[in-house]
Amino acid sequence: MTNIYGQTIEDLEKYFESIGEKKYKAIQVYEWLYLKRVSSFDEFSNLKKDVIAQMKKDFTFNKLEIKKREIDNLTEKYLFKLEDNEFIEAVVMYHDYGISVCVSSEVGCNMGCAFCESGRLKKVRNLEAYEIVLQILAIEEVIGKRISSVVIMGIGEPLDNYDNIIKFIKIINHPKGIGIGARHITLSTCGLIPKIKELSKLDIQINLAISLHAPNDDLRNMLMPVNKVYSITPLINTLKEYIALTNRRVTIEYVMLSMVNDTQECAISLAHLLKGMNVYVNLIPYNETSHLEFKKSSKNRVLKFYDVLKKEGINVTIRKEFGSKISAACGQLRSKEV
Repeated sequence: MTNIYGQTIEDLEKYFESIGEKKYKAIQVYEWLYLKRVSSFDEFSNLKKDVIAQMKKDFTFNKLEIKKREIDNLTEKYLFKLEDNEFIEAVVMYHDYGISVCVSSEVGCNMGCAFCESGRLKKVRNLEAYEIVLQILAIEEVIGKRISSVVIMGIGEPLDNYDNIIKFIKIINHPKGIGIGARHITLSTCGLIPKIKELSKLDIQINLAISLHAPNDDLRNMLMPVNKVYSITPLINTLKEYIALTNRRVTIEYVMLSMVNDTQECAISLAHLLKGMNVYVNLIPYNETSHLEFKKSSKNRVLKFYDVLKKEGINVTIRKEFGSKISAACGQLRSKEV
């Protein structure tokens, strides 16, 4: 059976029409699920009993099981057990402007970025749309507060699970759904060019972030195997097309690896690569793990890199660090119960 939390409004409208009911009932269902947060079909008090009986046959109401919750200052990490006994993690971050959640999109990841803990477990499967939606609902229930922004930056490559991610975005963006504005939703990808092109044609004003992490192909090939398929020049050209079509600024993510990609030469090359584009660079302090040999750039090297970009006219920020003490920071999430 299909999980009810994976249904867009359009899906439910088609469903109700298929069983001889008016499609406006889709909005009623969304109100029960996301505004009133009921926990069973029997609480849908404005639907007829025979409709509820049919829905029970066609949909499940299953939720995710929280196996572990860890807290570190302004960060919380949740380990979820899925119905097939696989595991994923999601992270909550408390900012002065609201609460954000970083959700996972896959069990494991096939991108194999050399510096990332999440990719050590190869992709087992895509997450269904409902499994991504339920990460948010479960966390909101625990913390008793509404999530104000979502980043799809957890375990997995979102554009490698394109259809489910688009469904997820439609569900959480709908005003009768979780009601998170498109401009408060950020999708991070390592650069799957065909899917970026596809995304650019949708009328969804979300934020796009590109995990670049190197200014040239030799270095990026070493760090990110995906670059051997989608190299930097065609990726940059695709981003220019995306910006022109959507009129949206793109974030360039750049993790700072000591003595690897944090040199002055790299900074100059990166500035020249991005010159004139409507982008900003987010410098990410590397979060070391016990399994990988890379080291975090010193604060001094990060600031020097930042200064070069600034002087070259590139918009740049240094990401605030969240959750490294509980392995909840960027690149540290895993799909395991250990």
